[in-house]
Amino acid sequence: MSYSVEKTEHYALIQLNESKFDKSITGEIEKQIVVLYREGLTNMIVDFSKVLEIDETGLSLLRKATRVCRTEQGLFIVCTKDDDILDLIDGEKIPEIVLLPTVDEGIDAVFMNDLENDFREENDDEFDLGEDNGFTEGKF
Repeated sequence: MSYSVEKTEHYALIQLNESKFDKSITGEIEKQIVVLYREGLTNMIVDFSKVLEIDETGLSLLRKATRVCRTEQGLFIVCTKDDDILDLIDGEKIPEIVLLPTVDEGIDAVFMNDLENDFREENDDEFDLGEDNGFTEGKF
């Protein structure tokens, strides 16, 4: 079971050095994802460039990890150029999973997502008339 984790302020990069993403590694990766999430990292990039096979436990973990990241407006990104892996993951119809060919594109996606989230928060604040002015949501 060989992988490495690189953490930054904005994302965690998990680089898999295995050809199979199956039950032999998913338990350890799931524990790592939980640790990263508890540390406040909600953007995760997984480098699948060396992965050639994925089983049902791997697909299940991708589904769970995507759901966890999206609940906090983060992204779960899988990076691979392998068409068979892409087709398999895409065929699972995992809502909101991001599939990109390279880690660099995954990093760009994280920063774009952060900008979009910041912009949304600014817009929410802009239209908040405030209870101090006598406005409440129930009055509209």
